[in-house]
Amino acid sequence: MPAITVSLANVEGTGAAMGWAGSHTLVVDRPQDRAGGTGLGFNGGELLALALGGCFCNDLRYAAEALGVALGRIGVSVTLELSGSPLIVTSARMSVTCETLDGSSPGRVFDHATANCTVANSLRQGIAVSIRMDEPPPPPVP
Repeated sequence: MPAITVSLANVEGTGAAMGWAGSHTLVVDRPQDRAGGTGLGFNGGELLALALGGCFCNDLRYAAEALGVALGRIGVSVTLELSGSPLIVTSARMSVTCETLDGSSPGRVFDHATANCTVANSLRQGIAVSIRMDEPPPPPVP
């Protein structure tokens, strides 16, 4: 079964964390002056919205390739609704624009991407989440 693993660690001297997967990195933070945030990166909710929209952008390309359709411009906007305490995402709305290079309807590509979007399908069905505390590694020996 395939798996994806990412890692994060604090960025010394800031309230931010650096996340990486392979050679790709991004910064995770809180807004300036919120719980020590420095505004250097995305917050968790923004990352969730970006994961949903980014996955769909990729799936539009996968779908177009599978269907032999050349795509032009793609635009995706994602809005997450939040409520409660603790704050949780209660719904997500994604708006998509997509053009084909030959001017044909992108409907088949859109439908294929919608049916196969990993993040959207995972959120719709819900996923099990476990969180555990590990012991930190020992300090290096001088």
